[in-house]
Amino acid sequence: MKKKILIEGMHCASCASNIERSLKKISGIKEVSISLVTNKAIVEFDKNVSDEELINAVKRAGYKVKEII
Repeated sequence: MKKKILIEGMHCASCASNIERSLKKISGIKEVSISLVTNKAIVEFDKNVSDEELINAVKRAGYKVKEII
């Protein structure tokens, strides 16, 4: 399963890296790709990962989720 996460507050490569590390800590995450230019994360994961887990991982890194598509 794949979803796009629109993220608010990223402004540098370090921001993107922090979010990527936080998302990869979730059990069931297969792949994470962060685009600083579009402020999006594309996440591939097992069906058992909830939107709430994705939102909490982004929050733990210090950023805000605008929308999950």
